Amino acid sequence: MSMTLNGAGEGAVRLMTAFTLFLPILKVIAIALIGAVLIKMACKILNSFLEKSQLDPVMFPFVTSIARILMWVIVVMMILPVLGIEATSFVAVLGTCGAAVALALKDSLANVAGGVLISINKPFAKGDYINNMSVEGTVDQIDILCTTIHTADNKIITIPNGSLSNSTIINYSRSDLRRLDMKFSIGYGDSIDQAKDIVLAVAESSGLMVSEPEPMAGVDCHGDSAIILVSKIWVKNSDYWNLYYYMNQNVKEAFDEQGISIPFPQMDVHMDKAK
Repeated sequence: MSMTLNGAGEGAVRLMTAFTLFLPILKVIAIALIGAVLIKMACKILNSFLEKSQLDPVMFPFVTSIARILMWVIVVMMILPVLGIEATSFVAVLGTCGAAVALALKDSLANVAGGVLISINKPFAKGDYINNMSVEGTVDQIDILCTTIHTADNKIITIPNGSLSNSTIINYSRSDLRRLDMKFSIGYGDSIDQAKDIVLAVAESSGLMVSEPEPMAGVDCHGDSAIILVSKIWVKNSDYWNLYYYMNQNVKEAFDEQGISIPFPQMDVHMDKAK
């Protein structure tokens, strides 16, 4: 009878020992599962919040990923004491690894930071025609690392966001109206007022010019062989190039019909007779 009790006692001790050994593992599994559920719920709430915010949609996956990583770091920090590992040691190792990764990926991180700045400041959007002083074209896609544009001759150009966010950007599509500035040459013997009237009449005949702001034409400068007129005409952004080509052709034809000359550079050479 005593041997049976001793055997039962030894079995209970072994069971308690096994339970004690597996208890930390069970705690780790429980913390990880609960953490995974809570992180999933938190990410859904975050996505709902982002959709209602004014943040660019291209930033949604990036923000969600960063939040998910930070929440998993918190879960790991909760698990470490259960396994008998000091959290301070883990933080030190994590900091060292983070510094090494940041150093190795500094260019990529600069592009990520550039993508964040572009998404927050919104200097341009998809479909805008931009110029960053080196290339210009229509924006096709804005990613977290780079921006893709296509040029007027349909070349696809990928620009790192780091360099794009630090460059001067001209956005031709932001405003509905755009001013077309053009210069025309007339001879010194021609009537300036007549030439100005012709330029404005041609612009009005195009049907593309807008009346407000009011268009104007005036003398830009006195050139070596011609008087240079400048015209400033406001037009809808979508009609800019149509009016540009229209003005170039029709002002020339109107000048010819009205007898306004279009001088070209000339040089008079005088030769003195040898004495």
